[in-house]
Amino acid sequence: MVVDLIVPLKPPHAGKSRLRGALGYPTGAGCHAALVLALAADTLRAAVAASGVRRVLVVGTDPEVLGELRDLGVEVTGENGARGLNGALRSGELLLRADDPAGVVGALQADLPALRPSELAAALAEAAGHRAFTADRQGTGTTLLLSAPGRPLNPHFGNGSALAHTHSGAHPLGLSAPSLRSDVDTPEDLEHARLLGLGPRTTALLDTACVLR
Repeated sequence: MVVDLIVPLKPPHAGKSRLRGALGYPTGAGCHAALVLALAADTLRAAVAASGVRRVLVVGTDPEVLGELRDLGVEVTGENGARGLNGALRSGELLLRADDPAGVVGALQADLPALRPSELAAALAEAAGHRAFTADRQGTGTTLLLSAPGRPLNPHFGNGSALAHTHSGAHPLGLSAPSLRSDVDTPEDLEHARLLGLGPRTTALLDTACVLR
């Protein structure tokens, strides 16, 4: 069974505020935006390569700024008046369902720079068409949410989303999948992802002069 993924993304200069200027990572606005885009690019590169993924749709507040991501084989669209993360996901879901009302739709966070295609594929296989999710490594957030075929995604992202998704009837997936569970919100998260093995774009950026050593 194939899955169409929605990846929501804030304007790069505004996202990931807890990474800004901490522990020697990028401090300037340009470098910070470059880091946010690098995290997203490595996430998207892995998602496109995962077995079982048919389409990847990036939903952004400012799609023009995100246009370069199309080179990775993804689609980029605006939020169409939606508010917040869950609103952006519902907007993307409407677009995908217009083409395949009976399909499986998923939401993938854009900050998984160590993501391995094989681990994402394993999560899709374990879900087996059921509404399901993977929690982050802390067990409180959500990195991946999947709908059942033709059924609403019903996203509840935000603080405590893992519990909210459980209460909404989504099944927590049990596979280990460390790269799928390692989203990056803080410098400590970024270091954890580095130890797992960052994707090429984030690796290249952290080796440049943008990073204070």
